[in-house]
Amino acid sequence: MAAQSVRPLRRLRTLTDAGAVGTRPEVVLAQPRGFCAGVARAVEIVERALEIHGKPVYVFHEIVHNGHVVADLASRGAVFVEDIAQIPRGAVTVFSAHGVSNAVTALAKNRELRVIDATCPLVTKVHSQAQRYARLGHAIVLIGHAGHEEVEGTVGSVEVPVHIVATPADVAALSIPVNTPVAYVTQTTLSLDDTREVIAALKQKYASLVGPELDDICYATSNRQKAVRTLALGVDVVLVVGASNSSNSNRLREVAVQSGTPAYLVPDASAINPDWLVGAARIGVTAGASAPERLVTEVCERLATLGAATLTELPGPRETVTFRLPSLLAPRPAPVAEAATAG
Repeated sequence: MAAQSVRPLRRLRTLTDAGAVGTRPEVVLAQPRGFCAGVARAVEIVERALEIHGKPVYVFHEIVHNGHVVADLASRGAVFVEDIAQIPRGAVTVFSAHGVSNAVTALAKNRELRVIDATCPLVTKVHSQAQRYARLGHAIVLIGHAGHEEVEGTVGSVEVPVHIVATPADVAALSIPVNTPVAYVTQTTLSLDDTREVIAALKQKYASLVGPELDDICYATSNRQKAVRTLALGVDVVLVVGASNSSNSNRLREVAVQSGTPAYLVPDASAINPDWLVGAARIGVTAGASAPERLVTEVCERLATLGAATLTELPGPRETVTFRLPSLLAPRPAPVAEAATAG
């Protein structure tokens, strides 16, 4: 397994003291991992809103699904709410990266909220696709997990019924007549393999089916799943750093398990159970798209206390995607000094 870099881990205790791991295991990091462009943009939007408008800045839903990120922003003056009615009239309000329904947008307008929309542009793209299919008269199927904020926002972005499916069995149970024009869109953070199976089931049932194939699954989700699959094939156990309510983090754990490697989802270093690591010569670590790199660093430091001796990062694509901030938060261009004219 080719490695991009190898460096010693800082040893905090001796192997004899640690006791949990019988050898000197290697920690192997997946690449890419952690923050994606949509998450980075959403977090920066809240930070800039606080700088420009001062506290409090209200945020509808968790800005991203990570308790550490939310707690950090809350400590700086962000107030997270689950109901638009909890926000004072006229207050500065940020919509989370997961997107919101038309009904939420209307409620915010009625309350005269000063809204800054942090919806990931890739989620906005899915909303636009669903709206276009609805205008064309198609029955809309959304491949995704019911109850997830992104799914609720997409369902509420159109004025027609949306049928939510997550498995081929759900497709079989759809009551849409088979001769109906059907279009599908997908949640952006799904498993590539699972989504491929659901699309195949839809194609088999509806001859006139149209949809984006796997294009709606975001580049970061796709890259991280491919990276963790490669990682899982060369290690004895995988730790996925991410929150329990993070869809993309849960999918990373599932992909590792499907590759035949035990995998555990940990919100931070304190959640690591040393029993998971007994006998492991190589410990894989990755992170969901809403997990900051500092949590990965802390996990690696925790593994050092349990006896890990070296840290290796696998090669992988370096993501260069960035998304623009909303215009009202973007930095203003520096004024251009006028040249002095001779009198």
